[in-house]
Amino acid sequence: MALNRLLAEAIGTGLLIVAVVGSGIMAQKLAPGQTALILIIISVVTAATLGPLIVIFGPISGSHFNPVVTLVDAACGGVDRRQAAGYVLAQFAGGIAGTLICHWMFDLSTVQFTGAIRSGGGQWLGEIVATSGLILIIRLLVDSERAELAPIMVPGWILGAIVFTSSTCFANPAVTVARAFTGSITGIAWSSVPMFVLCQLVGGGLGLGLSRVLRERPAPDPRP
Repeated sequence: MALNRLLAEAIGTGLLIVAVVGSGIMAQKLAPGQTALILIIISVVTAATLGPLIVIFGPISGSHFNPVVTLVDAACGGVDRRQAAGYVLAQFAGGIAGTLICHWMFDLSTVQFTGAIRSGGGQWLGEIVATSGLILIIRLLVDSERAELAPIMVPGWILGAIVFTSSTCFANPAVTVARAFTGSITGIAWSSVPMFVLCQLVGGGLGLGLSRVLRERPAPDPRP
């Protein structure tokens, strides 16, 4: 497996986490206690960062940055099992490194843990919605040979979903685990991680299934 592809996935995921966690820390400093403004800052910064990352790393690794995206791509024949396993490991490693880098940038403790429990049926459904929408958009773009729109459409979905979903759109197991290492506003308690990841996997399967149904072509009319 080419090392440059693994590095692209690790660096891309790491920089995505830097955007999420770093913007959260900075927003807390600039607007303490203003939850709505903090959420908007995080959503805008995350989307603005994700677009360029997709563009620059797309030709190298496909810009997955997300184990669910990788698993779905493997199910569709885009990557083989060995490559998928390498991508997933690189994404988790890069994500955790991104969180630690954020803490170093802001002179915070390297590893932190938060008591921010994110649980309950509403938040779990939010993760299913966020992840299924993400996968649906990606697969329909790929299947219709419009993948060049991904740097616009994917960040656009994330920008909106951070605000309109009850879970604030983690939609990514690597991001979820990485955010369990920070005590900032973007953190998640370790006890909440397993259900979030499970819901993300369910959402990924749902998004893939919907994309296949929507792309199914009607049978030809046998009448002359």
